[in-house]
Amino acid sequence: MALERLKIFPEQDPKHPLETEADGSITVRFNPTTYSISKSVSWEPSTSLGRSGSSNDSKANAPTRSFGGGGSRQLSLELFFDSTELPVTQRDVRLQTDLIVQLTRIKRDLENPRPPICRLHWGADRGDFPFRGTISQLDQQFLLFHESGEPLRAILKVVFVEFLSLEDDQRETDPELTTRIVRRGDTLASIAAEAYRNPAAWRVIALANRIENPLVLVPGTKLTLPKDAT
Repeated sequence: MALERLKIFPEQDPKHPLETEADGSITVRFNPTTYSISKSVSWEPSTSLGRSGSSNDSKANAPTRSFGGGGSRQLSLELFFDSTELPVTQRDVRLQTDLIVQLTRIKRDLENPRPPICRLHWGADRGDFPFRGTISQLDQQFLLFHESGEPLRAILKVVFVEFLSLEDDQRETDPELTTRIVRRGDTLASIAAEAYRNPAAWRVIALANRIENPLVLVPGTKLTLPKDAT
């Protein structure tokens, strides 16, 4: 049985929608062969001073240190794109890679302009996935070219840095938080991904709130989120 494809769900802005599939995702045709997660943890020299007035203690083998906080996780992926078997109108592989490039561009309509926040799903929702973050680095390498000069294959090295908010943290840790205010750019799939770690559970939210048209969400609307998404 083939592994489920990696899906990237970017937040959407109705004024400037990103190009995605019908479910709101950018689906990778070729799954990465590996991925890596890194996280830094800061330890700083203790503020207590030794007898000499410095943070070093002549009686200790090393300076004492205090915890300075944890850094954001970083998810590194190497994505492969190939258009050699596609129709002529889809031959330029940049038609595929530009879907990832658009995730690096600033959304200027926001109060604090920034690239879109993305949620990555791959296989079962546990462990490192879903991963919520923004692209912090993107390297593109084009490998094969048509005689017309169009690139046919590419490797993208992408790094996502974790994005956390107080609201998201509360939603995950507070079992009584069963409502959600629709924000600009939300979709039922993105809300289901946040609430249940399963974008396909959007139908549960639509049914609970009697939403007839799941493609129309009015910002500021208060949604009821059932505790059980099954």
